[in-house]
Amino acid sequence: MLTGVDAIHVSTVLEDCADQLAILGKIMPGSYENRTDADEFVQEEIGQLVEGQRQLESKYESLMSKKQDLRQGDVRTKSNLQKMMDTDRDIQATGGDLKNSTHVFGRSLKQNPLTSDNITKIQEDRAFLERVVCNTLAEIEHRGTYESLVSAVREERNRKTGLQDTILKEEEGRRKLKTLQKQLVDVKKEKEVEIQHRNEMIAHLKDQLQEMKAKTNMEGKYIQKCAQVSVAQTLKRCTMAEKGMKDELESLRNKIDEETRVNAEVESFLQTHQKILSQKVEYWMEKYEKDVDDMQIKLKVLEDAEKKDLARIAELKKLYEEYEQVVVEDRIDKEKARRKAQQEEIELKNATKLQAWWRGVMVRRGLGPYSKKKKKGKKGKKSGKKKKK
Repeated sequence: MLTGVDAIHVSTVLEDCADQLAILGKIMPGSYENRTDADEFVQEEIGQLVEGQRQLESKYESLMSKKQDLRQGDVRTKSNLQKMMDTDRDIQATGGDLKNSTHVFGRSLKQNPLTSDNITKIQEDRAFLERVVCNTLAEIEHRGTYESLVSAVREERNRKTGLQDTILKEEEGRRKLKTLQKQLVDVKKEKEVEIQHRNEMIAHLKDQLQEMKAKTNMEGKYIQKCAQVSVAQTLKRCTMAEKGMKDELESLRNKIDEETRVNAEVESFLQTHQKILSQKVEYWMEKYEKDVDDMQIKLKVLEDAEKKDLARIAELKKLYEEYEQVVVEDRIDKEKARRKAQQEEIELKNATKLQAWWRGVMVRRGLGPYSKKKKKGKKGKKSGKKKKK
């Protein structure tokens, strides 16, 4: 709670401050980018930063040389010890100032002070300060307190805290998005490796099928050649036996029955052996067909599995693209809403500022409903009091 004199003094100071802020808002340009002296302005600011940096570096070097001189001298005396302690404190303070100056210098080089964003930010801060000053002035004039100033500072601190929380949440969302993208890439690589293994398995099974076909063909040819050789040998033997029997017809007539019986037995044996070979050929042909059907079934199963995996990968890719589209649209909508709210807020602030300025002009000049007829005696007393102040 302010007293009467303090309230009047503070009101005068705040009123001057509000007027200066209003005038500053009127004369301040929207951007320095199109000004002819923009380069000179930037060079002057950079020159000031460089000059401050050089001064701090020179001061730091001088303090280091002073410390070195004190070390080379007699450090056992109390005065030298005190000087070394003072020098260490000065070096630490200068080092901190040099570090802060380097940080500010680097940040200033990265940012352009002439962009419209910086000017807009300055205008917003100026308007906020003007609004707070006007509200505080009105509260001091009517109540003699400054609670609006305290509440404005508290609200601004809460707003900055909320903004920092939003930034942290957005960074966390970006980290999660990167993690999901990495997991998607890992799954994709794993599926590609699995598909490659299955393709290799299919190629291996095809090779085995070709080897089985070649082996079956070779065995069939071998059996056929064996039968042909056996038949040829039997025919040749029979021919030779017939020739011998013709030559020895007279001497071996008694053995005709025996030879006939032997011939019949040989034919029976050959027929039986040929039948067995035919059964083996049929067995191997059935086994070949069965193996071919089994391999085709396995090949079809592997192809179906590959198609399912490819369909799953395509579905995941499509889902990822949809999610990404939704995120982009949501960000665009939020940005539009933020810009619209910002524009409305600027318009409201400008209207309020104009009304406050006009009301202040009417109050200070006594126009309209604020005009009052003052007596000469009271007016003389008030002027005397103002002169004393």
